[in-house]
Amino acid sequence: MNVPQDLKFTQDHEWIRVENDCAFVGVTDYAQSNLGDIVFLEIETVGETLAKSEAFGNIEAVKAVEELYMPVSGEVLEINPALETSPEVVNKDPYGDGWMVKIKITDPSELAGLLDAAAYTKLIS
Repeated sequence: MNVPQDLKFTQDHEWIRVENDCAFVGVTDYAQSNLGDIVFLEIETVGETLAKSEAFGNIEAVKAVEELYMPVSGEVLEINPALETSPEVVNKDPYGDGWMVKIKITDPSELAGLLDAAAYTKLIS
């Protein structure tokens, strides 16, 4: 299972990559592999400021529909436009082209409560 060292993770299997005061959020390799083939994403929160652990959308796969949760509080700036026509990119490249939302972090101190790669690897073992 791929767990990049430069990301932070939630216990709900979302990842976050911080770039200055913004961040990219997606689901982990573990999550996408357990969900199976992803067929649809519903994310309608652009422009909204959401609290940590608040749902920012839904992911629909062959096996299930799951909510997507904010790893930290922030304003949703952008949805990955590629996912509208090609949601399967999350299965192919969950940490790269399969990112879901770009956010502006409103409380950077919340990053300290997330899991590092070692802790996340232990969680999914």
